[in-house]
Amino acid sequence: MNQLLVSWYRQAARDLPWRRTRDPYAIWLSEIMLQQTRVETVIPYYYRFLEALPNVAALAEAEEALLHKLWEGLGYYSRVRNLQKAAKQVMTLYGGQIPTTCDQLLNLCGIGDYTAGAVASIAFGEAVPAVDGNVLRVVSRQLAAEGDILSPAVRRSCRQLLLEQMPADCPGELNQALMDLGATICLPNGFPKCESCPISGLCLARERGQQQLFPVKSPKKARESKPYTVLVIQDEQGRFLLRQRPDTGLLASLWEFPMLEGHLTRAELTGTLTKQDIQPARIQTLRKARHIFTHLEWEMTGYFLSCPQVKPRDGEVLATWEQIQQQYAMSSALDSYRQFIKQQGEDET
Repeated sequence: MNQLLVSWYRQAARDLPWRRTRDPYAIWLSEIMLQQTRVETVIPYYYRFLEALPNVAALAEAEEALLHKLWEGLGYYSRVRNLQKAAKQVMTLYGGQIPTTCDQLLNLCGIGDYTAGAVASIAFGEAVPAVDGNVLRVVSRQLAAEGDILSPAVRRSCRQLLLEQMPADCPGELNQALMDLGATICLPNGFPKCESCPISGLCLARERGQQQLFPVKSPKKARESKPYTVLVIQDEQGRFLLRQRPDTGLLASLWEFPMLEGHLTRAELTGTLTKQDIQPARIQTLRKARHIFTHLEWEMTGYFLSCPQVKPRDGEVLATWEQIQQQYAMSSALDSYRQFIKQQGEDET
């Protein structure tokens, strides 16, 4: 099976920028960015990040605001914070040299079995597997395995199985072959493209006509829904009020428009603003928006407030649209309201 997969990969591999280098820093960065994120989304971020922070030393020394701006819109911001923590570990513990073995890589912040295996095998040629969701799906169908792939025990079993079969001469290629197979042929949800699979003749699920039964996966928990009212507040100089989120928790340290819990009617909003000594000259209702996180869903309504005088409190700033674009990193959850600001500026020019 390994020879079939590697031969197929050498002919059909996706042309991705991080596959054109053996630089462990670039490969590590790509693997962190690709976690729960589509390849086509990652590519422009990958280029931009490497241009700004081309090596581990630059990443370790970067200002948090720059990190967040480079990552803005990519989501799961704990990834970039852990990336920098790991870079600092590399500088202090390993003399600025990224560790070369899977076991050493696991000592770095934010690196688990999959990322350690991917970097060690692709960048350094260590014969270790890299087991992600794509690989689990391929193996599950190959073996018609009944185990729940969300179970840690099943993941460990799959990793051990692949470890025993990992070729010493091309482990990185085999790992990437399995990734590509899962991403392009052995697809989730819909019917896999078995007619294009290089190892379809070895697949028990295909032999039994049970491809759609695998992998076995326990149902996800229902997302919690939280209502918010978003306030886009503009002063007489055309600046907008931003508030920084706490330095821990969801979207830590990112900037946002002030948000109030619940969906406030215009009358309720007016009463709340009076208590906060905010006196808008104009209130405009904005369209509703929704943003889905992994286990949480924001249901948002919004208002635009034109206020002659705005006094920022602790943790708040007044920023122009240009400053919001260039300096203040915000979550894509608020893109609908940023788009309103952009459109308003275009209408005025």
